[in-house]
Amino acid sequence: MPDDDNRAKDAYLGLQFWVEIDSVQVAGFRECSGLTIETEVFEYSEGGQNTYTHKLPVRTKYGNITLKRGLDPTQDLYKWYLASIDGVPNGRKNVTISVYGPLGKEVEKWELMAAYPIKWVGPELKTEAAALAVETLEFAHHGLVRGSTGQN
Repeated sequence: MPDDDNRAKDAYLGLQFWVEIDSVQVAGFRECSGLTIETEVFEYSEGGQNTYTHKLPVRTKYGNITLKRGLDPTQDLYKWYLASIDGVPNGRKNVTISVYGPLGKEVEKWELMAAYPIKWVGPELKTEAAALAVETLEFAHHGLVRGSTGQN
């Protein structure tokens, strides 16, 4: 068992993240999920080769990104979603998710290329004292680029 003094400290405890849409910082969110990249494979069985099958890459898929946050009084993201279902031109935007460390410096970011909202979920309204009104927005996009800033 490692000695407590010799364990590496996790420099990214206490992270916060912010979302920018087309270089405009929109808001902090409570939760972000779906940062996934997956490559489909085609399995090819070669005659006489019984120890394995060839697995060849076919195409890469990017998962939808889901963001959750408290209600937005300006309703900017909700309005963007409504505009996208009405077929407004230029509905796709670049979205940047930036992660900040405990000292307030950016430590990581992900860029979503040509993103657009595909789902909005309003809050569950409860009368409990500790209940939070949280809205959810889901994005589809054309690609995910990870870019570390190299700062702690």
